[in-house]
Amino acid sequence: MGDADDPGNQVKLFRRIVDVEAAAWDACAGRDHPFVRHRFLAALEESGCASARTGWQPCHIGVVDAAGNLVGCAPMYLKGHSQGEYIFDHSWAQAYEQAGGSYYPKALIAVPFTPATGPRLMVKPGEPEDEIRSLLVAGAVETARQNELSSLHLNFVEEDVWQALGGTGFLQRTGEQFHWYNRNYTTFDDFLNALASRKKKTIRKERRAAVENGITIEVLRGPEITKHHWDVFFAFYMDTGSRKWGRPYLNRRFYAIIGETMGEDIVLVMARRGLEYVAGAINFLGRDTLYGRYWGCLEEHRFLHFELCYYQAIEFAIAHRLARVEAGAQGPHKLARGYLPVHTYSAHWIRDAGFRRAVDQYLKRERAAVDEEIDELGAYAPFRRGSAIPEEQE
Repeated sequence: MGDADDPGNQVKLFRRIVDVEAAAWDACAGRDHPFVRHRFLAALEESGCASARTGWQPCHIGVVDAAGNLVGCAPMYLKGHSQGEYIFDHSWAQAYEQAGGSYYPKALIAVPFTPATGPRLMVKPGEPEDEIRSLLVAGAVETARQNELSSLHLNFVEEDVWQALGGTGFLQRTGEQFHWYNRNYTTFDDFLNALASRKKKTIRKERRAAVENGITIEVLRGPEITKHHWDVFFAFYMDTGSRKWGRPYLNRRFYAIIGETMGEDIVLVMARRGLEYVAGAINFLGRDTLYGRYWGCLEEHRFLHFELCYYQAIEFAIAHRLARVEAGAQGPHKLARGYLPVHTYSAHWIRDAGFRRAVDQYLKRERAAVDEEIDELGAYAPFRRGSAIPEEQE
């Protein structure tokens, strides 16, 4: 990934994101991806969601030039567990510890609690990209070595970075998500008309059923989202989190902070029955992508989950001419709603040579299985015969 020996640039560690000037970080991160922006990462730390206490000790990597200006950065954490990552390595940890090793702590370059592909080795425009990326990777690996960490992981990286990391000896892993692609639709009906007749009828039926029982849907942004909206949405989030994985990762303080600092980047879809809100879904807005994150409800209504999380997201993307919707982790059920299977990418450095060889063999088999599953699922896409299916884009 380039020559890492430029004496004019130096690697620096930051124990808190607030130790980095927001404008300098964002000059490297850009504005296309909301989750790597300084204000999102700062909200996670300020709220206590990403902290040493929760097993997410910040240890961000920066590259500064001879004048002390930040020219590259990566969000890095020292992890005491594997929760909240969505790239699952629990079996690796168990195997290594059964063999007498200590898998934790480990180093992770990623966005906490966020399974969304985006930049991880971020470089200020105009700077030598390969060179700065090499310095970031070298600094992260050296940090792992000096602290005798078992491994370094980069989760949900972009494909070109994944390929480059593989060329330097990182182990390569793939996964699967479901994304919706906008083929220049002007209305939701345009999208439906691209589907097979039976699938189109099913979606129309689901949308009608979702708003039975007097359900009204609101799509809110910026100053439209009040403290009351956040209070009720947090109740939805806590209910789903408690039922789904036992301990929700985010707290009310986090939502208060992003409501203040990122309101225009948030699309909150809320369902109301009468005067009471009964369900909601939160999305984050990128330059050309809507990212679905969390959903919750206090009342069960048929197909309301599909309406708030998938169909409303598609309508918003069409209305705002966005290229795609990423609906988060999991979900073969999304296929029938027009979301197509795509690859996700992660890269892994493992200090122990023997353990590395074992993981490498496992990943070769896993990549082949992921490829096969994506091919098979793609054959069941709901688009009508003769209608062009969007190619996978990462």
